[in-house]
Amino acid sequence: MVRNEAQPSHSAAPRPQRAIKKHQIIALYLAGITALEDLATMTDVQPSYVGAVLQQVGLIRGYFDLYTSTAHPMNVYSKLFINKLGFKNEAAARRSVAVLEQLYQQFALARDRAGQHHALSMALVMFDRARWIGKMPEADIFRQWLVAHLEQADAEDADLTAVRGEPMSVPESEGEPETLSAALVQ
Repeated sequence: MVRNEAQPSHSAAPRPQRAIKKHQIIALYLAGITALEDLATMTDVQPSYVGAVLQQVGLIRGYFDLYTSTAHPMNVYSKLFINKLGFKNEAAARRSVAVLEQLYQQFALARDRAGQHHALSMALVMFDRARWIGKMPEADIFRQWLVAHLEQADAEDADLTAVRGEPMSVPESEGEPETLSAALVQ
């Protein structure tokens, strides 16, 4: 309400910059310029904004990036996460991690690696969204969950390598003769 009182109501009032960019993007797209990168360059916005605008008005489908709403499912797994993840506060982030964990474990039981990958991807998206708007405690909740699962994957990979009898890979930094034998002993 205060906003309307602060601006004159006549038609000569300047329109918000984003609204102008949105109309430019749509007009250029309808004129035949369909490459998102080109539209972004021509309108001086991020490609993700172009994708969001065009998808919102129904000119494209199937565009996904960090900011794509979960209301636009990217695959069969997406529907399991719709309206279940958030980071409004730390409690919401913890509830989200509980959802991620439940689905990740469900996918593990089914040996559905694509499902597990999607859970990890969603956690990374939530981590990035939270940290890039300055919600560091909320972001850290997702980071801790990701790190724990990545470390678990490393341990599982090491176990598989040992079971298969494959030679252990040695990082380049440990390739010196005096450290090579120590690395092989581990």
